[in-house]
Amino acid sequence: MDELDLVRKIAPDDEPDDFVLERGRADLASFLRGWQQRTGGAEPLRPWRMTAPGRVADQALLDVIEHEGYVVLEDALAPATVESVREALSPHLGAGPFGRNEFEGFHTKRVYSLPAKSRAFDPLIEDESVLAVAETMLGPNFLLTAALAIEIGPGETAQGLHYDEAFYSLPRPRPPVSLSTLWAIDDFTAENGGTLLVPGSHRWGDEMPSPRPEVVPLEMSAGSVALYPGTLWHAGGANVSDERRLGVSIQYVVSWARQQESYLLAIPPKAAREVSPRLRQLLGYSIGPAFMGHVDGRHPEKLVRADR
Repeated sequence: MDELDLVRKIAPDDEPDDFVLERGRADLASFLRGWQQRTGGAEPLRPWRMTAPGRVADQALLDVIEHEGYVVLEDALAPATVESVREALSPHLGAGPFGRNEFEGFHTKRVYSLPAKSRAFDPLIEDESVLAVAETMLGPNFLLTAALAIEIGPGETAQGLHYDEAFYSLPRPRPPVSLSTLWAIDDFTAENGGTLLVPGSHRWGDEMPSPRPEVVPLEMSAGSVALYPGTLWHAGGANVSDERRLGVSIQYVVSWARQQESYLLAIPPKAAREVSPRLRQLLGYSIGPAFMGHVDGRHPEKLVRADR
């Protein structure tokens, strides 16, 4: 079994089987040993890690993203915030269906449009360290394009490799038009479906240069966040553990691009006035250069105020 065989289908049945999970764990251990032999190191490759830099994007952080294609900010959320997010998601995950296809995952639950569900997600969306990176990478007036929770269950198979902004159909290589963040609400491990990253793939052209690129499992503790441009190839990993793995994906996009989620419908003006001005701007109640996003020639913020 090679690298991408491992991250594809592990369990063929609707319910995870103990034998299948044990086989998956053995295959994964062999996979990681192969990394060690190829790299000559005592440990498999690990994602680059840094501490959160604050309001202004730290140049060292930006350099790591430019060189490697990703970075992990450890301890970006306080434990109390992690628990608030978990509690806010609990009723939606309990009632929500599993995925509809292999990409969403037949053993995975997703909760979309998080800003419409609870204010518990606002600290993640408005995180100063992340927004500083987004502004440097995407320019002023960038928007929130997607905010969803992903809970990967035991026996889940891995996604195929992809990059998040493929639907914009712009030739590569090029600068990114989006920034993706992945917040760990549970610990991410190689066994429980930690996202698989392809280092340096944000610089690739339109085609993968190899059908078997080297991947790095995203392992990080709860409260950490991974940042990577929308041009980085990656995939949700297979969950060969006995536990569910919960994460929150928040993505930002340049001001001129269409958002994945229609926030002006999900959060209409009456509801939008209850959130912060910064979040309203990210949702699309804002103007991009020179007057993109106006309502009858006026700033949409005036529409929110008029609805009071």
